[in-house]
Amino acid sequence: MKKRGRGMACMWYPIGFTVLANPSAATVKVNTDGTATLLTGTVETGQGALTVLGQIAAETLGLSTDDVHVVSGDTDVTPMDTGAIASRTTYVTGNAIVKAAEKAREILFEAAAPLLNVKPNQLEARDKRIQVLGFPSSSIPISDVVQHSESVVGNPAIGSASYNPPTLAMDPETGQGKPFNTYVYATQIADVEVDDETGEVEILKIVAVHDCGTPINPMLVEGQIQGGISMGVGFALQEEILFEEGRQINPNLTNYIMPTSLDMPELEVGLVDNYDPTGPFGAKGAGEPTAVPTAAAIMNAIYDAVGVRITSLPATAERVMMAILEKQDSEKTAATG
Repeated sequence: MKKRGRGMACMWYPIGFTVLANPSAATVKVNTDGTATLLTGTVETGQGALTVLGQIAAETLGLSTDDVHVVSGDTDVTPMDTGAIASRTTYVTGNAIVKAAEKAREILFEAAAPLLNVKPNQLEARDKRIQVLGFPSSSIPISDVVQHSESVVGNPAIGSASYNPPTLAMDPETGQGKPFNTYVYATQIADVEVDDETGEVEILKIVAVHDCGTPINPMLVEGQIQGGISMGVGFALQEEILFEEGRQINPNLTNYIMPTSLDMPELEVGLVDNYDPTGPFGAKGAGEPTAVPTAAAIMNAIYDAVGVRITSLPATAERVMMAILEKQDSEKTAATG
């Protein structure tokens, strides 16, 4: 008989390294054609990082994302970056980019202020123009300001900066400290169907709600969460490295089973817009946390369906069936005294 169950799991996850320094640096150059070049050591691994980092630079400079050319991962020309690890890229590298772009923007404000008969702190960058705060009609195209700053003032609009999350080491006696500067949170709920005669588990639906700060690109965040869930599904039900006499016996994708699109359940993703004042435009990150609660939610759903706890992953049909049989045996023993 197939029985349905629902399970929930919650998680919190830190952004960046534990206490240890993990800085990122960035260089932003605004060009005379009104575009900008962003140099970052961050490497794109498919999560959409470069799109988000380009958006952060564009927003700071008052440009469109298409106007920002991102040069990444070339150690000959790009500044240092700790790496696309620890779910840190949007938060740490993003903050470095904001600081670098602000320095370049300040150079433009200094050049434009005399032309607009105001002080630099009375200017803003918006819609590809440098304009007087509250008076958008009093403005100059950014391309003209860059040209003026270079050719007349003699100060190219280039900014470089770095960011390292402030932390405080844990006191070994009191346990007090600040090992991370920010955290993300999530809850995932799984609906499953378990066949109590075969142990086979089918995931029907997963609902995932994540707080990653203010999402810079909501569509990319949703895609990351969906990808993380797919990893969690494989971790929960399928993926297992098998050894025999110290030798892996399933070293390829013909017998190391991973979920495909056909194995994925219905997904519903929600984002909690929780502005973090320490992040770039309120953002924190997604990354690894997207996969953290998935397996736990599925295991709780299995327990809700058939009353057995699976504590060794993956929860293959064989493991689930063995747990069901052990539960039935213990119940019979208890009933007979």
